[in-house]
Amino acid sequence: MPKMKTHSGAKKRFKVTAKGKVRARHAFSSHILEKKSPKYKRKLASPVILSDHDAPRAKKLLNAPTKGR
Repeated sequence: MPKMKTHSGAKKRFKVTAKGKVRARHAFSSHILEKKSPKYKRKLASPVILSDHDAPRAKKLLNAPTKGR
């Protein structure tokens, strides 16, 4: 059997924390920023923890068996 490879798109977008949670960027933070308030843009700048429903799918793409899978 060939080795399983990490999904290239996922490794650029997600990071697994020490406790096994999945950290990601906020959506709506990359363009059309003129109309968004500075307060809202500051909120989008901080990373977000994925929900319990979405985290297993991201972990499967990351193929991280040592990170609490």
